[in-house]
Amino acid sequence: MNQQSFFYAIEPFVRRLPSVERPTGHVHFKRKLSWTLAILILYFVLGNIPLFGLSAASIDIFSAYRAFFAGSFGSMMLLGIGPIVTASIVLQLLVGAQIIKLNLSEPRDQAIYQGTQKALVFVMVAVEALPQVLGGYLMPDAGLAGTLGVSLGMISLLIFIQVFVGGSLIVYMDEVVSKWGVGSGVGLFIVAGISQQLVTGIINPASGDAGLPVGIIPKWIDIIRLQLIGFDTLFTSEGLRFILVTGGILALISTIMIILLVVLVESTRIEIPLAHSRVRGARGRFPVKLVYASVLPMILVRAIQANIEMIGALLAAKIGTITSATVTGQGVTTIYTGYSSILGTFVSAAKVNSATGAAMSGSSPQPVSGLMYYLSALRGPSDWMPGMVQNHPGMTELGFAALAGWQIFLHVIVDASFLIIGGIIFAIFWIETTGMGPKSVAAKIHNSGLQVPGYRRNPASIEKLMERYIPKVTVIGGVIIGVLTLIASLLGTLGGAGGTGLLLAVSIVYRLYEQVASEQIQEMYPMMQKFFGASA
Repeated sequence: MNQQSFFYAIEPFVRRLPSVERPTGHVHFKRKLSWTLAILILYFVLGNIPLFGLSAASIDIFSAYRAFFAGSFGSMMLLGIGPIVTASIVLQLLVGAQIIKLNLSEPRDQAIYQGTQKALVFVMVAVEALPQVLGGYLMPDAGLAGTLGVSLGMISLLIFIQVFVGGSLIVYMDEVVSKWGVGSGVGLFIVAGISQQLVTGIINPASGDAGLPVGIIPKWIDIIRLQLIGFDTLFTSEGLRFILVTGGILALISTIMIILLVVLVESTRIEIPLAHSRVRGARGRFPVKLVYASVLPMILVRAIQANIEMIGALLAAKIGTITSATVTGQGVTTIYTGYSSILGTFVSAAKVNSATGAAMSGSSPQPVSGLMYYLSALRGPSDWMPGMVQNHPGMTELGFAALAGWQIFLHVIVDASFLIIGGIIFAIFWIETTGMGPKSVAAKIHNSGLQVPGYRRNPASIEKLMERYIPKVTVIGGVIIGVLTLIASLLGTLGGAGGTGLLLAVSIVYRLYEQVASEQIQEMYPMMQKFFGASA
């Protein structure tokens, strides 16, 4: 049985999967906004429902990637859009490499592809949840187990069920937004999470590093009020470091710069004129943006890094050499644990109350050397900037060697290559699997009754024109978005949103603004609904 026959054989199964019914006609813009707002509220509600039976000592293994996975650790939204993204990666790679031979321009093959992707998402929900439960990262609450008179295994099973239900719900929430709302659920959830972190980074009065507030506004109120820096030290290296890093000015500048750069590249485009064949004077333009495939392929690149890091940490914990060190101070005992294997070394920390032994918190394993370190994503200036690079907490206590300059430089080079090459590859796969390729675009323009002035009104001639622009712009856009993501990751952002997360959020908001504009055009000119509906 060849691959195509296999997918046709499983077609009845994937078609029976529960799905959100697609609207039969045009959905009014106000109704779309209502559905979008309702799903957004549901997302925040689920993100604030804690997992029943989860111990406070549990570790967020995806903490470094939490921003653009749109998840909330410790809640039913723990996995966020991770399973959706991972399933998309697997299928895009298989289709792009011609291992799966489906013609995505054919409605039947496209339906099979989408159904298979949904089925794979449910598999990925289990695949991403189980290692965290069985690997000891999502730990059951021993006190609750004793109170209920059940085993820890039973509490772990309850945690897995809750995570699976939350991961499954987000699939259908995404579907509701995509079919009945504005934009996509994936984009909406990313924007919601990043916006929340940015607001936190601006106004949060809670204490953070160096005893100063987290938010940049209350932080500078305290700096000025307490006179923490004087004119005599203002222009010294320590003074500049305090202002730029501790004071958050570098993160503020980086955030503003990233927003402006994304708006610039998103607004740069080649516009191909269109005319309606049956309505005299009706004209329009088809925009081929500089970032034609959007920045969403960057999620796929970072998701690969996140999954590689998770697998490396699990393998190191199971088959690697384990060392530990204990440091006690101010009533808190910190237990540092190092996991070393052929893939690299990870370090994690857990804090317990010195008097009672009760678990207080835990930190996710961080790669500090070896292959896993080089493949991990950059997270800000402290990962590469001379004078700011610091050893991960616990490295000294565990006796691990400090990072050398060449290791830090190689880490930057590897991450840059990952982003740029990955940006190109996934941008190409993205346009082919989402109906944005030259052939699909030409068919949509032709079927909508539009044509390119000066060209024959047939799909072949329009496709030939599109092939002059779309493939080249896709590659160039992949490079540009990879470079922008690298710059954003190197400089960091307000609120710990992460450079990649902020880049995604700004781009998604800009495209959402354009989609709202197109919805308003459709309300004003009903004849355009066919074209925009086909392009959605």
